[in-house]
Amino acid sequence: MTAIEDRERIARAALTRVIEPGDESGGRWLSRFGAVGLMDRLTAVEVDEATLPGASQRRLASYRARAAAADPQRDLEGIAVAGGRFVCPGDGEWPTQLDDLGGARPIGLWVRGGAHLRTWAVRSVAVVGARACTPYGAHVAGLLGSGLAERGWVVVSGAAFGIDGAAHRGVLSAGGATVAVLACGVDVAYPPGHAELIRRIGEQGLIVGELPPGNHPTRSRFILRNRVIAALTRGTVVVEAEYRSGALATARRAVELGRHVMGVPGPVTSGLSAGVHELLRGEGALVTDADEVVELVGGIGELAPERRGVDRPRDVLDPVSACVLEAFPARGEVDAARLARDTGTLTDETLGRLYELHALGFVERHGGSWRLTRRAHEGSNARRGGS
Repeated sequence: MTAIEDRERIARAALTRVIEPGDESGGRWLSRFGAVGLMDRLTAVEVDEATLPGASQRRLASYRARAAAADPQRDLEGIAVAGGRFVCPGDGEWPTQLDDLGGARPIGLWVRGGAHLRTWAVRSVAVVGARACTPYGAHVAGLLGSGLAERGWVVVSGAAFGIDGAAHRGVLSAGGATVAVLACGVDVAYPPGHAELIRRIGEQGLIVGELPPGNHPTRSRFILRNRVIAALTRGTVVVEAEYRSGALATARRAVELGRHVMGVPGPVTSGLSAGVHELLRGEGALVTDADEVVELVGGIGELAPERRGVDRPRDVLDPVSACVLEAFPARGEVDAARLARDTGTLTDETLGRLYELHALGFVERHGGSWRLTRRAHEGSNARRGGS
């Protein structure tokens, strides 16, 4: 690393303590002045209106106070001790799809875990949804997580209670790859009730965040975190969400970024599925399992298997034989002439079909008449009570 690169990294690490995630004004200043230049302006002895064009005096004072308190060397050393790193735009590990966020692009990402973030992000899907989910929602999220993992996809979520946690656990149970994008420092276990889950994700997957070590989440940071989840992945799946929810905010941002957006339907009587159903009435695609998700976000030829009902014995019959079989009364016997009349076929042809049906075990002969066997009643919609 050259001295210039080192200064840029240190300046960006400092700026993660100065500029809040998603601050597009900060992003514009960063693009205009560079990280080193922006920090120089914020820590200069004298400032004027040109220091940060468009910033109020109050806002500038707040930035300067944060800049003065920042200690990027301590943060970088601390993340290294924790087994992590700070990834900046231009690094080989930087996921370039985050650049689609424009001025709202992260200044950098604090990362814990041994995997290569850019490589994992190339083949990743977000699974998000309600915190107060139903058992149905948790079950589906877990199946999606494990199913996607088994197909070689990385599952990205926010490590929150409910759908997020269920999706992460599904991946971990399958020995797959998962990424938790936090709204706090990557060394902070939030929510505390998921401390063990976050620890497991750090060992088996990746923990990512925009905020420097030790920072705690706020309501606005949760909402802004969602843009990273949407931009980082090929598509977003929503499992249970009310009309107003962070999960739907993630989906809307994914739509704006041109990513795939999917939803898992639920009971029409459930308020927790109302937001998903509204999404499906608009931009969202309906999915029910990992195969259908992969068909949308995957490459050419990654198709979901053809959906069909259970194979039944009658499926092997040609249309004429099936028609003759359907003409039988549910009980009692019938002769070939009656069947020919009812089906509109010649008697000789009907007899030929009857012997075929006999060989297949659908009918049996009694003198000059025929009747259905037990097998013919399995899965049958034959009319009840005769004619």
